[in-house]
Amino acid sequence: MANEEKLLLWQRFTLREGILLAFCATFIVITRAGLMLNLKIPGHVMLFMAFFMILARGCVPKIGAPTLVGLISGIVSVLIGMGKSGPLTMVKFLFPAIIVDIAGMIYPQFPTSYLASIIVGLLLSAGRSLTTTGIEYAVGMETEIVLQKAAIMAFSHALFGGIGSALVPPIIKRLKANRLIK
Repeated sequence: MANEEKLLLWQRFTLREGILLAFCATFIVITRAGLMLNLKIPGHVMLFMAFFMILARGCVPKIGAPTLVGLISGIVSVLIGMGKSGPLTMVKFLFPAIIVDIAGMIYPQFPTSYLASIIVGLLLSAGRSLTTTGIEYAVGMETEIVLQKAAIMAFSHALFGGIGSALVPPIIKRLKANRLIK
């Protein structure tokens, strides 16, 4: 029974860590809702998604933290009807979160390193672009249109994801310096 309890995801986190993760998930959804304005800039949502996913990993350096943020923000986005792909919208949040989790397993200190954080932001953005392209292809869009849109979105997602992830290391360093996180 004790071994089964250790496997449950929600028992890995303290209340404080859970609140931090819920904060990050909430702000991903809020910024996405706020940026639903037609800015004519593809990929601008990645700025905040990359920022809050990597910030979640930096504030709660445990396996599963970004995945939980992606799961919560994906479920909330589906429930409030954000996105055109219905329940598949959750995949757009979950896949990049899993990429951040894998990066955290490979290099646990990446949220404090500019270069590593930017690389993870670019990978996270590429994952988001791949899931968006895959969903559009699965829904039945014409292949030529999907590929043209994917090329444009990959560049813009990478640009904004890199910028968003570059903002995380100074914040993590400041939080650690003030002993707000460990």
